[in-house]
Amino acid sequence: MVRDPLGSESAPSAEAICSALDDPDCREIIQQLEEPMTASELTEACDIPQSTLYRKLELLTEATLLEESTEIRRDGHHASKYAIAFDEISLGLDEDQQLTVEIERPARTADERLAELWSEVRKET
Repeated sequence: MVRDPLGSESAPSAEAICSALDDPDCREIIQQLEEPMTASELTEACDIPQSTLYRKLELLTEATLLEESTEIRRDGHHASKYAIAFDEISLGLDEDQQLTVEIERPARTADERLAELWSEVRKET
């Protein structure tokens, strides 16, 4: 994993999530991600210039709406792949009338949980 929203220690702000979802390019990226895709694949699918696409991917990953992983290739030219990291987003107001966001995440497979556990062990050693 390169950037794992579930492994993030701090939750993104409601403002960061709403800002990402308010961006039409970000919404187009999310709409195209039926399966994990590389930036090159997304550039073609979304018809967004590559430099713009990378900024939007950064915005989405920082908001923990996308998960970035590394695709290992035999030729040594590894690529980042992006996947949707949420099932549902709910907006609400707390008792202080502050905007709150709840993100429902997809269930993790046993392999993903093991990789996350191993990653945590490696951090502590």
